[in-house]
Amino acid sequence: MKNEFATMMVLCASLSITALGCRKKSATGPANAELEKAANALASTEATSTSPPSEGLPPLPAPGQQLKQAVEAYKSGKFEDAVVRLQQLRATQSVSAQQRMVLNDAMAAVMTDIYALAAKGDSRAVQAVKQYELMQSQRR
Repeated sequence: MKNEFATMMVLCASLSITALGCRKKSATGPANAELEKAANALASTEATSTSPPSEGLPPLPAPGQQLKQAVEAYKSGKFEDAVVRLQQLRATQSVSAQQRMVLNDAMAAVMTDIYALAAKGDSRAVQAVKQYELMQSQRR
């Protein structure tokens, strides 16, 4: 009787571990949550802040649209494109201080994920890290 109970417990434990280990990672990581928060912050004020287009310059997409494009690039695995878009958005003057803080949080979460992937050998992430570091050094 004791052997059957012990065998049953080992079987249940191994099935539980297998079920937890084999599940697919969800796309609700910290980076995605921060990106969604930033998108909501930019979208909420986008309707109220419309600036007149500059003469002679092509119109820039609204910050909310730029962030949406960065989110799409990140989710589709185009890390370098996402990093460039986020860096350009952070450099714009048309975002408020609160929006800039949310963007910085989103950028930090994205870069944390990208650095982790680069450490595992993901070539797209390695290229995105190089691009990020290049853009950071050019700003100074």
